[in-house]
Parts: sequence; C-alpha cells; structure tokens
Amino acid sequence: MFEVNPFDIDIGQYKVMLHQSDARQLGINFGDRVRVRTKGAAVTAILDVTSQMVEQGHIGIFNEAMKELKGAKTVDIMPAPKPASVAYIKKLMDNQKLTEDQIRAIVRDIVDNNLSEVELSAYLTASYIYNMDAQQTEWLTRAMIETGDRIYFDTHPVVDKHSIGGVPGNKVTMLVVPIVAAAGLLIPKTSSRAITGAGGTADLMEILAPVEFTADEIKELTETVGGVIAWGGATNIAPADDKLIKAEYALSIDPYSQMLASIMAKKGAVGAEAVVVDMPTGPGTKLATAEEARKLAKDLMDLGERLGIRVECAMTFGGSPVGRTVGPAVEIKEALAMLETGTGPNSLREKSLALAGILLEMGGMAVRGDGGRMAEEILTSGRAHKKLMEIIEAQGGDPNVKSSDIQIGEFRQDILSPATGYVVAFYNKRIIEIARLAGAPADKKAGVIIHKKMGEMVKKGEPLLTICSSSDWELECATKECALMDSGRQMPIVVEGMLLERYPRYTQI
Repeated sequence: MFEVNPFDIDIGQYKVMLHQSDARQLGINFGDRVRVRTKGAAVTAILDVTSQMVEQGHIGIFNEAMKELKGAKTVDIMPAPKPASVAYIKKLMDNQKLTEDQIRAIVRDIVDNNLSEVELSAYLTASYIYNMDAQQTEWLTRAMIETGDRIYFDTHPVVDKHSIGGVPGNKVTMLVVPIVAAAGLLIPKTSSRAITGAGGTADLMEILAPVEFTADEIKELTETVGGVIAWGGATNIAPADDKLIKAEYALSIDPYSQMLASIMAKKGAVGAEAVVVDMPTGPGTKLATAEEARKLAKDLMDLGERLGIRVECAMTFGGSPVGRTVGPAVEIKEALAMLETGTGPNSLREKSLALAGILLEMGGMAVRGDGGRMAEEILTSGRAHKKLMEIIEAQGGDPNVKSSDIQIGEFRQDILSPATGYVVAFYNKRIIEIARLAGAPADKKAGVIIHKKMGEMVKKGEPLLTICSSSDWELECATKECALMDSGRQMPIVVEGMLLERYPRYTQI
C-alpha cells in the first residue's frame, strides 16, 4: 500500500508520481501505465518518477486521477498495459490506413486522458506528415462528435458560421449572429478564446455577458432568443478538439485532416444543418493563395456532404485587419457602434453583411443573391442591435450597454507616420504581436486602434496606430516593438510616397 499525497494541480490527463526507488522495485519506468486501486475505485494513469517530490512509500496523485479515486488515503499500484490506440498511432506513423474502430479508439482515449503527451504528439505529427483520406477524415469527425455532448433542436433550420482565422480584428460574429437570429433562424455559435491572436470571439463576448454554458443551456438560450455566443471550451461538445488544439499549438503544426474534422465536428455537435465558412485569403494568412482556399472549400463541402451538413465557403480578403480595431474591448466598442448606427468601417460592414447574407439564403429566408440586401436592412433598421441586446440579457449581461460604456486601456501611445504618403502594406502578424505585448487578450482593455487603412493618405507625423493598455510597462513594451523598424523588424503598416524611385538616379551634366 502507498500513502497518497494529493497534488492540487490540473494537468489534463491521469498522472501519478512515485519515488524512483519504488518505481524500480515495481519494475516500472517513467511513461508506463499503472493501475491505481483503492476500495470502490480505480484508475489507469501515466507514471512520472522523481527523487525529491515524493518520499518512498508515498504516491503523488494529480487532480484528474484523484477525482476518480474519490479522495483515497492509501492505494495499491500494479503495472498496466498500454491502450490499443498506441498501436494504432504506430500504424499511422508507418503510413498505414486506419479502420473506423481504430480511429474511434484513438479519439476515445484522447477524451478519456488515456494518452500521454508524447503519444498525443506522435498522433498529431503522423497526421501532419501522412494526411488522412476523405473516408478516414469522416470517421475522425464522427468520432469527435460522438465522444461528446450533442444538441438536438426541435426548430429548424439551424445555421452556423466558422472562420479559419488568420486575420486580426475579425469581429464579424458579433454582427452576423444577431442579424441571422433577428431574421428568425437559430444560430448556436460556440466560439474559441484567443490562442495566438489578440482576442477570440469568446473573449469579446465575455465583456458583455457570461460565455460559459453547458450544451443544455446553449440549447435553451438559442431556442429562447434565437442565438447564443458562447465559449466552446466550457462545454463537452467535441471535447477531443480542445485537447488536440493545445498539443498542436505546442508543436506549431495544424494537420490538414485534423483541421477539417475540428471545424465540422463542432458544427455537427451543435446540430447545424447549414454552415458558412469564412476563409481569409492572402499573404500573411493561413491561406496564402486563392488556389489553397479553393482546395479547402472543396474539401469542407465534401466533408459536409458526408455528414449531412450543407456547407458554403466565402473567400474573403485577409490582407489587412477587419475594421480598425484589434483587441477585445476596442473590437467590441467598434462592433456595438456599428449595430447602434448601422455604419462603420467598410471592411467590417461589408464582410459581416456578406456572411450573414449567405446564411439567410442557406436558411431559406432570402433567395440567392438577395441575402446581403436583407442583412443590410436588418442592420440599418436596428433589429440586429435589439437582438444582440436580447442575447446579452439571456446570457446574464446588461441589455442596456452602449458602445460608449466600453472602457479601453487608460495608458495610450500614438505611433506616428515616418513619412508622407499612402498606406501600401499591412503586416497582420506584427499588429497582433503589438496588441499582445500591450496585454491582449488577458487584458481585455488592451489593443490597437488603426487610424489609416490600405490606400489611405497620411502625412508625416500623423498617427497610424494608437496602442492602449491597462499597464504602463506593457504599453512601453508594445511601443518599443514598433520602434524596432530600424533594426530590421517590419513596421506593422508601411507608408510610401507615390514616387518610389527616380531614373536616371544621377543628374547628367
């Protein structure tokens, strides 16, 4: 028997820790599986070994495993075999095809925390090198749906939108959802928090209302007011997806078939029957060329057809930020102002109306080609604003909130144009870097306000950007980053005069 030392730490898997002498005596090593048992409870966990953190005769047990053992004080330990899915991952590494049952076993073990970080990384790396075919991708998607909660609506049709990301300031969900819901369609939008960006949709919505709900609560909210903007990570909807995303981020990879399954599993789990996918395209985005976007569109539509979900894709301009703000509070302020007045930056307005229009057509509310006009009428009439206020109230927020109420960081710094000319280029990644250095998304008041967009004229000394933050030292870090252009770093916005070079270069006498 081993005396239990509870480790009050969530690590996302079942793990225990033994002193190296005890592990050696039991004939087990770091990374092996062990069966940990107490009266009335047991768990299979991954072993870690230490010479200092746990004394001999004791076992350290992390939160996830501790919950399964119901607070046991003492436990028995014995070696346990690896799950069968480890062998299936090895097959994938050898570029062999997997069966539906084998794919389902891998997904189940991901959800049940039965795979170690090394094994999960091996699965993702193999998927990245050897892409799954269409049939395997369908099986993967279905397994991701089936291993979590699902929502079944009594009212139809149910529509949804997704963006593959890659462009800053993409706050269009805040307009699309209320426009579509105001038209009478159901749109249960589960969104992500930012991972590498300056603000995910859930980060934005959280400024206005709570975003953490169960699948049953999302169904009730959607049926009550027509739409919801919730954080998908708080649900048990396609739970394998969040675990895989974290591992992908650590590896800086995004396996193609896994990306397809990730998109469609979330939509299938919330009962969506029609989905529009926003695909920002251009240099600096995930889809650098139109050819890449068309391939992804075809594969998404094919996968949707296999799953019984109608999918349409919208290739959108990704060369510069959407609207003139990047960061949670500044983006919400901009989106609310557009809902209040019906006007605002063309990039935000036109993109939102186009995507909402496609959904209105797919949902049978407008004939093909007329959805954009209908979406514009809903926006300019104030119906979309009223609907968002209903959604905010239903989610527990203040239905009287105004754009003027949204507070942004009190520490601010203008970044001035080094020359007179026209904005000829944006570097999206640099703008995101600056917003994150200012504190976004953790500091919801931090972000970047963009004063000049592509093609607009600016005079030397006029502001190109304003950086805002709740912290003076984070603002200083972000400002210094903009000043690094002289050391080879790209400015986030490039200004050039119309005369780029003169020929001949030297005056001839």
